[in-house]
Amino acid sequence: MKMIAPTPPMGWNSWNTFGSNIDERLVREVADAFVTEGMTKAGYEYVVIDDLWEADTRTRDGRLTWDDSKFPSGIPALADYVHSKGLKFGMYSSSGVRTCAGKPASYGYEEVDAQTFADWGVDFLKYDYCYKPLGVSGPMLYRRMGQALRATGRPILFSACEWGHNDPAKWGRSVGAHMWRTTGDISDSWESMIGIALKQGGLEDYAGPNGWNDPDMLVVGMHGRGNVADGGMTESEYKVHFMLWCMLASPLMIGCDVRSMSDVTRQILLNPGLIAINQDPLGVQGRSISIGEHDWHGPNYQVWSKPLADGSVAVGFFNLTKDADRGMLVPWEALAIHDRRPCRVLDLWTGEDLGVFDRYFEARVPRRDATVVKISPLPLVAAYAEPVRAQFGSGDCGECN
Repeated sequence: MKMIAPTPPMGWNSWNTFGSNIDERLVREVADAFVTEGMTKAGYEYVVIDDLWEADTRTRDGRLTWDDSKFPSGIPALADYVHSKGLKFGMYSSSGVRTCAGKPASYGYEEVDAQTFADWGVDFLKYDYCYKPLGVSGPMLYRRMGQALRATGRPILFSACEWGHNDPAKWGRSVGAHMWRTTGDISDSWESMIGIALKQGGLEDYAGPNGWNDPDMLVVGMHGRGNVADGGMTESEYKVHFMLWCMLASPLMIGCDVRSMSDVTRQILLNPGLIAINQDPLGVQGRSISIGEHDWHGPNYQVWSKPLADGSVAVGFFNLTKDADRGMLVPWEALAIHDRRPCRVLDLWTGEDLGVFDRYFEARVPRRDATVVKISPLPLVAAYAEPVRAQFGSGDCGECN
């Protein structure tokens, strides 16, 4: 059977920016922007409506239905429009008796709702954890919907938004989920983003093709506006956010208004080198291999590594302090590469070939910024034929080519 999520899902969700302010016009315009902004070519494919799409009550035959004032043409017609753009359509429900916003949810109606979503042409279901009934375990709630979705026969990506309360990384795959939230909700601030990212340590072994740890949606480009506004971040901090999510092999679900992205936001979200790292078919989640000193804000730097399918290794140098630029070094032995093996180093943010190095690579990173490189061992014949200058001091290998 074909995998639904062989690599981390990529798309957009309405919640972070729009909250309750959703309607069919917005969703159509977002689908249009996916095409005109080059997002589809970059790999983004899911357009997902979050909570508050629903009518206040079910129909007489017990089925969910939409809010006519927001979606006068109906959800099936909207799904058809999204599909006509070559995209996939996603929706939202909750595992409890009510959604987080108090609308009808799916507890006790799992099979009916799963079939309704399938009949409407839904490709992605975000399944929340609000209003959980007493005495029913979280894993069981998600197992019930996972089974119901499979029984429809339609391939629907199942996003288990369980907030990490019951360690969903340990059981998410077994209940049929393709991604599972490992934390509470993100907000548009450095403190929220970096706190969530650093909590992903220790979950690496649970992620892989068709099942991904989900540290929540992206807030890149929100700039302190929208439904989860919390002061916003600088452009370099948004860059760090995106680089971390790519190294984490996290789902890349955009939360900003893609119809009006700034040039910098577009540059971050469409960066081909970073997206390639996130979408690498080996499916390994990156992990921290070096951590700096801690203060009450947390560590002042981290170095992460992520093995890739072609034998290369992605390495991220993250300067987490707001006080000073920092030099960071990664020795080959920390990457399981022989220390005398020459490796070509590519800057994934700029696409620049930085040259050939052996033993280690050092990067100098501005405050609250990051550098992510791809370190590729040269083929053995080329490695011994191509001279490499020894590195001293700063690690600069300016004459290497």
